[in-house]
Amino acid sequence: MLAKITILPKKAVVDPQGKTVQNALAHMGYTGITAVHVGKYIEIELDGVDKETARRQLDDACRKFLSNPIIEDYRLEIE
Repeated sequence: MLAKITILPKKAVVDPQGKTVQNALAHMGYTGITAVHVGKYIEIELDGVDKETARRQLDDACRKFLSNPIIEDYRLEIE
């Protein structure tokens, strides 16, 4: 199985890296971009566990280690 985890700043949190990218894109002539959010993408290969067990374990890891739940949201997908 393959777990895909996307971690992004919460909408209410100021994202200085995203704002920098947005400003750079505007200076390069790209228009119509109203917001940019820069985050992390993690892939984890799994072997020997069922999908629900993997989801529970990785959800716990996301909350405790991989993301900062105070300022970040995450999305977990398992294939």
